[in-house]
Amino acid sequence: MTNDTSNHRTRNRNILLAFLVVALLLAGGVSFYASSQPDGLNKVAADKGFDVNVRDHDLSGSPFAGYGTTGVDNPRLSKGLSGVIGVGITLLLGAGLFLVVRRRGSGGDGTAAGSADSRPGQATGT
Repeated sequence: MTNDTSNHRTRNRNILLAFLVVALLLAGGVSFYASSQPDGLNKVAADKGFDVNVRDHDLSGSPFAGYGTTGVDNPRLSKGLSGVIGVGITLLLGAGLFLVVRRRGSGGDGTAAGSADSRPGQATGT
Protein backbone atom coordinates (compact mmCIF):
# COMPACT_ATOMS: atom_id res chain seq x y z
CA MET A 1 0.00 0.00 0.00
CA THR A 2 1.39 3.33 -1.00
CA ASN A 3 1.59 6.28 1.32
CA ASP A 4 -0.91 8.18 -0.86
CA THR A 5 -3.50 5.40 -0.46
CA SER A 6 -2.92 5.33 3.28
CA ASN A 7 -3.45 9.11 3.52
CA HIS A 8 -6.63 8.84 1.46
CA ARG A 9 -8.05 6.11 3.73
CA THR A 10 -7.12 8.07 6.86
CA ARG A 11 -8.80 11.18 5.45
CA ASN A 12 -11.95 9.21 4.56
CA ARG A 13 -12.02 7.62 8.02
CA ASN A 14 -11.70 11.05 9.67
CA ILE A 15 -14.55 12.46 7.57
CA LEU A 16 -16.79 9.47 8.42
CA LEU A 17 -15.97 9.82 12.12
CA ALA A 18 -16.79 13.54 11.98
CA PHE A 19 -20.17 12.79 10.37
CA LEU A 20 -20.84 10.13 13.02
CA VAL A 21 -20.06 12.55 15.84
CA VAL A 22 -22.31 15.23 14.32
CA ALA A 23 -25.15 12.72 13.81
CA LEU A 24 -24.87 11.50 17.40
CA LEU A 25 -24.76 15.05 18.77
CA LEU A 26 -27.81 16.04 16.75
CA ALA A 27 -29.72 12.89 17.69
CA GLY A 28 -28.75 13.07 21.34
CA GLY A 29 -28.91 16.79 21.99
CA VAL A 30 -31.05 18.56 19.44
CA SER A 31 -33.79 15.92 19.32
CA PHE A 32 -35.14 17.19 22.65
CA TYR A 33 -36.09 20.45 20.95
CA ALA A 34 -38.14 18.80 18.17
CA SER A 35 -41.69 20.01 17.88
CA SER A 36 -44.32 18.20 19.92
CA GLN A 37 -47.04 19.48 17.58
CA PRO A 38 -48.62 16.95 15.21
CA ASP A 39 -47.08 16.58 11.78
CA GLY A 40 -48.87 17.77 8.64
CA LEU A 41 -50.71 14.53 7.92
CA ASN A 42 -52.06 14.28 11.46
CA LYS A 43 -53.10 17.94 11.47
CA VAL A 44 -54.97 17.67 8.15
CA ALA A 45 -56.68 14.47 9.35
CA ALA A 46 -57.83 16.26 12.50
CA ASP A 47 -58.89 19.42 10.61
CA LYS A 48 -60.89 17.45 8.03
CA GLY A 49 -62.40 15.11 10.59
CA PHE A 50 -61.25 11.79 9.19
CA ASP A 51 -59.11 10.96 12.20
CA VAL A 52 -62.07 9.42 14.07
CA ASN A 53 -60.85 5.89 13.25
CA VAL A 54 -57.30 6.52 14.39
CA ARG A 55 -55.77 3.74 16.46
CA ASP A 56 -52.28 3.05 17.75
CA HIS A 57 -50.08 1.04 15.46
CA ASP A 58 -48.83 -2.42 16.38
CA LEU A 59 -45.46 -1.15 17.61
CA SER A 60 -46.86 1.58 19.86
CA GLY A 61 -45.78 -0.41 22.91
CA SER A 62 -42.18 -0.81 21.74
CA PRO A 63 -39.30 0.58 23.84
CA PHE A 64 -38.78 3.58 21.53
CA ALA A 65 -42.36 4.45 20.59
CA GLY A 66 -43.27 8.12 20.75
CA TYR A 67 -39.68 9.32 20.26
CA GLY A 68 -38.73 8.35 23.78
CA THR A 69 -37.15 5.48 25.66
CA THR A 70 -39.39 3.38 27.89
CA GLY A 71 -38.18 3.24 31.47
CA VAL A 72 -36.17 6.49 31.35
CA ASP A 73 -37.91 9.11 33.49
CA ASN A 74 -35.88 12.15 32.40
CA PRO A 75 -37.56 13.40 29.18
CA ARG A 76 -34.38 14.97 27.80
CA LEU A 77 -32.38 11.79 28.36
CA SER A 78 -35.24 9.63 27.06
CA LYS A 79 -35.47 11.46 23.71
CA GLY A 80 -31.71 11.78 23.37
CA LEU A 81 -31.12 8.11 24.08
CA SER A 82 -33.75 7.03 21.57
CA GLY A 83 -32.17 9.31 18.98
CA VAL A 84 -28.67 7.96 19.56
CA ILE A 85 -29.91 4.36 19.45
CA GLY A 86 -31.84 5.16 16.26
CA VAL A 87 -28.69 6.54 14.63
CA GLY A 88 -26.79 3.42 15.71
CA ILE A 89 -29.41 1.05 14.32
CA THR A 90 -29.60 3.00 11.06
CA LEU A 91 -25.81 2.92 10.65
CA LEU A 92 -25.66 -0.81 11.38
CA LEU A 93 -28.41 -1.57 8.87
CA GLY A 94 -26.78 0.67 6.25
CA ALA A 95 -23.35 -0.89 6.78
CA GLY A 96 -24.84 -4.39 6.60
CA LEU A 97 -26.64 -3.56 3.37
CA PHE A 98 -23.46 -2.05 1.97
CA LEU A 99 -21.49 -5.21 2.78
CA VAL A 100 -24.13 -7.47 1.21
CA VAL A 101 -24.24 -5.41 -1.98
CA ARG A 102 -20.46 -5.16 -2.09
CA ARG A 103 -20.00 -8.92 -1.74
CA ARG A 104 -22.75 -9.67 -4.24
CA GLY A 105 -21.19 -7.21 -6.68
CA SER A 106 -17.80 -8.88 -6.74
CA GLY A 107 -17.07 -11.95 -8.81
CA GLY A 108 -15.85 -15.15 -7.20
CA ASP A 109 -12.38 -14.57 -8.64
CA GLY A 110 -12.00 -11.15 -7.03
CA THR A 111 -12.96 -9.14 -10.10
CA ALA A 112 -15.85 -6.76 -9.85
CA ALA A 113 -19.09 -7.80 -11.50
CA GLY A 114 -19.51 -5.73 -14.59
CA SER A 115 -15.78 -5.50 -15.34
CA ALA A 116 -14.75 -6.48 -18.85
CA ASP A 117 -13.19 -9.71 -17.61
CA SER A 118 -16.39 -10.98 -15.99
CA ARG A 119 -19.00 -10.04 -18.60
CA PRO A 120 -20.18 -12.89 -20.76
CA GLY A 121 -19.50 -12.49 -24.46
CA GLN A 122 -16.57 -10.11 -23.97
CA ALA A 123 -13.16 -10.82 -25.40
CA THR A 124 -10.68 -11.72 -22.69
CA GLY A 125 -7.62 -10.66 -24.59
CA THR A 126 -6.23 -14.17 -25.01
